[in-house]
Amino acid sequence: MSTRTLTVSAAQLGPVPRSATRAETLARLIRLLEAAAAEGAELVVFPEAALTPFFPHWLVKDEVELRSYFEEDIPGTGTQALFDAARTLGVAFVLGYAERTRDERQFNTAAFVDENGRVIHRYRKVHLPGFRDFQPGTPFQNLEKKYFEVGDLGFGVQAWRNTRIGLAICNDRRWAETYRVLALAGAEVVCLGYNTPASNPHLPESDNLTDFHNHLSMQAGAYQNSMWVIGTAKAGTEEGVSQIGGSAIIAPSGEIVAVARTLDDEIVTAEIDLDMVIRYRRDVFNFSQHRRPEHYTSITRPGA
Repeated sequence: MSTRTLTVSAAQLGPVPRSATRAETLARLIRLLEAAAAEGAELVVFPEAALTPFFPHWLVKDEVELRSYFEEDIPGTGTQALFDAARTLGVAFVLGYAERTRDERQFNTAAFVDENGRVIHRYRKVHLPGFRDFQPGTPFQNLEKKYFEVGDLGFGVQAWRNTRIGLAICNDRRWAETYRVLALAGAEVVCLGYNTPASNPHLPESDNLTDFHNHLSMQAGAYQNSMWVIGTAKAGTEEGVSQIGGSAIIAPSGEIVAVARTLDDEIVTAEIDLDMVIRYRRDVFNFSQHRRPEHYTSITRPGA
């Protein structure tokens, strides 16, 4: 019988139109937080860039518009209500947002906020996909390299209650190194928000595999590192770009234990067994006994 359990929710968000105000979007997030709390959630995971449409999907020419998509302070005047709601409900959450620092640097960021409404951990996206320059002739853009710097905080892990939480964002989920580094730091739960188009203009042959690859990458990361993964989508057609859903809670066995059924605002909740992490790490992999990092130098020291 497990002695450690945690009730978690993936708070999938439908499309956020360009015309939406921050207050309107925040009200949706608060409704999702309240719905998750009503289902017993202690931790809620929101998508990548949850406060705005995913603006890297087009070329933003107006500087005032571009700045409006970034948060200089979390919480700030435009987001304080979400933090207040979390404190009132006693629920922790992970929020993805576009961050502009005081020295004008820009990152694709996620914050872990505890049940008292305090930011206790931040992560800045490391694996930025896409391009720095406008791509003519494509139906939509992916200009993350134009609007964001590569994250500079590394893959840190935060102790919280009786577990350890790691954060990742979207494209990070496709990289095996993301999960392994978090696992080596002791993460038992990885919270991961994403905005993923249903099609790839540069590799259309993969379009029918998009949903499969989404779950495959998270399930493989969960199983190979014996950890829970909570993946949360921004879904539906947003500013002409069709985005996948498939928000899921995935066990250390690699099994999906709960999954979204729509492309709109939706709560996916499960009670997770944290001791399952220990059992799988001990009885399936036994990393300390069987890993051979001396043979992995081509990854850890390229060219060595």
